[in-house]
Amino acid sequence: MTIEIGNAPCSWGVEFADDPRNPPWRQVLSDCAEAGYRGIELGPVGFMPEDPAVLADALAEFKLSLIGGVVFRPFHDPQAWDEVLDASRRTCRALVAHGARHLVLIDSISPRRAPTAGRADEAEQMDTAEWTAFRDRIATIARMGAEDYGLTVGIHAHAAGFMDFEPELERLLDEVDDSILKICFDTGHHSYAGFDPVAFMKQHIGRISYMHFKDIDPVVKASVIENRTGFYDACGQGIFCNLGKGDVDFAAVRQLLVDAGFDGWCTVEQDCDPTLDVSPLADARANRAYLASIGF
Repeated sequence: MTIEIGNAPCSWGVEFADDPRNPPWRQVLSDCAEAGYRGIELGPVGFMPEDPAVLADALAEFKLSLIGGVVFRPFHDPQAWDEVLDASRRTCRALVAHGARHLVLIDSISPRRAPTAGRADEAEQMDTAEWTAFRDRIATIARMGAEDYGLTVGIHAHAAGFMDFEPELERLLDEVDDSILKICFDTGHHSYAGFDPVAFMKQHIGRISYMHFKDIDPVVKASVIENRTGFYDACGQGIFCNLGKGDVDFAAVRQLLVDAGFDGWCTVEQDCDPTLDVSPLADARANRAYLASIGF
């Protein structure tokens, strides 16, 4: 069993490839390596070069492996299918070119869900027809990633999307075959949604193929839920704190992974607002040091 620790461009505030606030992609690679990580995610497709030779040279320069990539797109919106499909294909090609394993699918933020992030009992639900089409779009991309590109595909619950709360995640897992869809489990988003990440891991550890390590400041969480704060504003208020400073029990998470013989990558994600006075490099170092202190 080998657990490797990586990081992701979202820890440097990179959420969208065309955001003018993004730091240079080489800076992200350099900082990641300097902070002690051995791997990094692709980030939103288009942020890092899509020319395989250019990115391969940079990964080698900084001694980093490419772990995987995220398709953070509106799976909930049938009108956006061409966008979802294009991003998925481009991400798959990039991952295969660099020997990465993990394709992560995330339903992006919906205006219909944003006001009820963290409020499962109030959140709008899809009707049967809408759910079926939504599920089938996810399954189509999962099958493409698994069968056409040989990737391990994981569904990732995310605040303010339609794949957010534990019951809908479990419904999807029941309805899509595990041969094409595993779980990329994000500890922080599960807590944000109001559920116990350790309890979920105990129940579903056999289907978890990849981990995102994120912690949640419980004081900020209570405030943003009470005030119906938008997701990105909540990031700016520091809802995603340094690992070990929030309400996720990472020692218990580690023990579950060890007991299950988990073999692979766990990636730190500390989403931040790049316009604020934050130091992604300092946070990345602190998070790596914390994980080392508990045995990762």
